[in-house]
Amino acid sequence: MDSAMLSRLLTSLTLGFHIIFATLGVGVPLLISLAEWIGIKRNDPYYTLLARRWSRGFVVTVAVGVVTGTAIGLQLSLLWPNFMQLAGQVISLPLFLETFAFFFEAIFLGIYLYTWDRFKKPIYHWLISIPVVIGSTMSAVFISTVNAFMNAPQGFTMVDGVLTDIEPLAAMFNPATPTKVGHVVMSAYLTSAIVLAAITAFMMLRGKTGTYYKKALKLTMTAGFIFAIGTAMVGDFAGKFLAEYQPEKLAAAEWHFETTGNAGLIVGGILDEENEEVKYGLVLPNFLSILAHGNPSAEVMGLDQVPEDETPPLFIHYLFDGMVGIGMYLAALTFFYMLALRVKRFNPGNRWLLRLIVIAGPLSMLAIEFGWIFSEVGRQPWILWDILRTGHAATTSDHVGLMLILFLLLYIVLGTLCVIVLRKMFHSNPAENELEEIAKSR
Repeated sequence: MDSAMLSRLLTSLTLGFHIIFATLGVGVPLLISLAEWIGIKRNDPYYTLLARRWSRGFVVTVAVGVVTGTAIGLQLSLLWPNFMQLAGQVISLPLFLETFAFFFEAIFLGIYLYTWDRFKKPIYHWLISIPVVIGSTMSAVFISTVNAFMNAPQGFTMVDGVLTDIEPLAAMFNPATPTKVGHVVMSAYLTSAIVLAAITAFMMLRGKTGTYYKKALKLTMTAGFIFAIGTAMVGDFAGKFLAEYQPEKLAAAEWHFETTGNAGLIVGGILDEENEEVKYGLVLPNFLSILAHGNPSAEVMGLDQVPEDETPPLFIHYLFDGMVGIGMYLAALTFFYMLALRVKRFNPGNRWLLRLIVIAGPLSMLAIEFGWIFSEVGRQPWILWDILRTGHAATTSDHVGLMLILFLLLYIVLGTLCVIVLRKMFHSNPAENELEEIAKSR
């Protein structure tokens, strides 16, 4: 493999590992804040304990996320020097603001962790969680604008390969920003809620059926239901963005080979690339036209209008289907749980329902992975859409393969340590022990 492909593999490995912790880093603070607020409003120690315990685990994931986030910054400079030379001066503002947002979050997170029970009025402690939520969310917003810029670059003029008339704000607030930011933030909230719900459901299947766990499941699944609706709405807007600004990507994702109106949406299937024929797929008539333009008869551009050397890899169809399919599963699951809460003959603690929630945890994170791979691979062969090709942006160093091996070992160590620390942290100090202490103090 050449250095460009090795650079892509190493960057993919780093982003794929980092996004696990980045996603939790965006969504978990919001759930911590919600839990503490409910605990204060209802004078309910169970919700307050939820906030305490979630915040302890959150710190561990933040620590790992800092390491992997630093690795991404390092690799951008080492592996993609031509990209950073060309675009770095345009997108330096959101990169700086992302760092600022992280430090803003970290400062208030430290204050939040060390001021439990230090205030006569608990609401003052809860107020400290708000800057943590703002910082974590804005960190995602700023870094997402960088990715949005890569998909819809603007805010500069290029003259003979030199950038002039640079407008950083125009680069940040490009056409891809609303859908990119909205989808990243909302899906992070959704995934974090489902992951915490899955952990709770797993504990309930192991016999932990007390009030603490029931309230934890209710909070996370209710939040998941709300965020699932938001994610679906933003996803619809994202489809319309692709149809207008990156129709090649949409055509590849949907195996849409001929430009036509009343375009059907293909679900599943196996592609015969030689004959451009899809086998065993389910075709939903007119749905692609609706997704792209909100009109069942609208014309959707096909791959017949895309030069062969600019056609994205067609396997992204499976990623798109996987992402959307998991999203629909999460929406249906959270809806059914909400229904079970309100219909007496249904049992929200049913073991089959708990099993489905446990499965939803890893699936939700898999959807995040599918989504970012779809976003990045679907942009190929461009690293900067319609301006700079990926192969031209990569380093020519002969040592990328060694870096790949070293970073792989680093992530294995980090991942293993993270799991060990989290297991020990909560296994050696179960919620029941803290609940007993709370009962005695009352």
